[in-house]
Amino acid sequence: MACKWISQETFDAVVQENIEEFDIEPEEALNEAIQQFESQGVDLTNIIKAVRIQSEEGDSAPNHDVLTTLESLRNAVGTSSISSVSKLLVQFGDQCKQGMAHRYLAGQKSAYPVVLEAWKLCEGDKETLLNALYGMSSLTDGQPDLLENVGQELLIRTLQNYSKDAEVTLLAIRFARHVCLKHEQNRQSLVKAGILRHLTQAISQHGTDPDIVREACSALRIMTFDDDIRVPFGHAHDHAKMIVMENNGLKLLIEAAKGFTDNSAVLSELCSTVGRLCVRNEFCQDVVDLGGLNFMLALLADCIDHKELVKQVLSAIKTIAGNDDVKDAIVNSGGTYLVVLAMTRHLSNAQICDQGCAALAMLALRKPENCKVIMEGGGALAALQAMKAHPKDSSVQKQACMVIRNLVSRTCDFSQFILEMGAESLILQARSAHKDCDDVAKAALRDLGCKVELRELWTGQKGSLEH
Repeated sequence: MACKWISQETFDAVVQENIEEFDIEPEEALNEAIQQFESQGVDLTNIIKAVRIQSEEGDSAPNHDVLTTLESLRNAVGTSSISSVSKLLVQFGDQCKQGMAHRYLAGQKSAYPVVLEAWKLCEGDKETLLNALYGMSSLTDGQPDLLENVGQELLIRTLQNYSKDAEVTLLAIRFARHVCLKHEQNRQSLVKAGILRHLTQAISQHGTDPDIVREACSALRIMTFDDDIRVPFGHAHDHAKMIVMENNGLKLLIEAAKGFTDNSAVLSELCSTVGRLCVRNEFCQDVVDLGGLNFMLALLADCIDHKELVKQVLSAIKTIAGNDDVKDAIVNSGGTYLVVLAMTRHLSNAQICDQGCAALAMLALRKPENCKVIMEGGGALAALQAMKAHPKDSSVQKQACMVIRNLVSRTCDFSQFILEMGAESLILQARSAHKDCDDVAKAALRDLGCKVELRELWTGQKGSLEH
């Protein structure tokens, strides 16, 4: 695995050296440099792999296109030329979207304060403001560390002042999403500044705009992530509670979903977000009480061919089934039949099999009555078929083992039927192929009545607390 890094200047210098010293064509010189660095274990992810443009005098141009535009933008901001700033922001945003290497180089050359000044310059001019948000959103995609206090204040102020404007709201939310992904401090700071209210308000106010609803849902989910490895403990759980309890998030999302029954992409985002917010037992029950369960089961039946939507509905069902009363509501509403149907229809899709098994495992947990319904509906067979279809997918194997284990842990009568389906050999294969399946596979084998070696990690025989 590559672990060495170089600067853009170093890479460009080697390309230029190849051209001048070995008298070869620019493209060949570029490929030589790439091969040279990669053979040395250098990570070129953040390097623009292109030859710099030469001026008529033979000297290098100021730099790559993105930096040339940045310099022009810096000059235009310095002279307060709104029309020039507006055009250059679009050009800069387009160049940043070419790839992470372009954004990274621009960020390294102080692009953020330049775009920030452009944003401050045009707060009252909608067209230029849109372009500033576009440029800022493009620059910060994958670079959330660039955001600072002034940018946070501008973002909140823009969402406040332009709350009724769909275009500005969309780009502002996209910018918020970029600076919050994998950045806990930005999330916490923006939540304190009131961004959750603005995100939920955007769905309420622009509930018929599919782009805004999708973007806002994605941003809300990111506020519940715990994905910043630099922070030992995040506020994901607290943020989810705030979205539900202080901003009426679950009701808002479930009501919004009813307006997009013919748009599977938006429904996928909404269902995924509902699932992320169900972090407490009572929230799971709220989904049922608000009609969300019936709505999702209807989606599963009516949109069975839409793979992404099916996956998200199954994930949401698995989550809300953490509540024992909701388990019963799902089973009594025919949910197990629909889960099995979805898995059978999309047996070749590992993600759907994974989420389907996870949902069945949760529905069976501590519920012998539900286990009977799942068995009668073909749930055990569907789980074993998923294992056969995806032998290399550890998550599918693990969740399927969990289904089998939960089905027989309190209802041993099912063991013989499941063993006759070939469960033992499949579970043994999963245990052998995937180390992270070992514990649940052993538990499944044990509860099926199969011979399994259960190693005692500690017996308490050695040593004593007495001195």
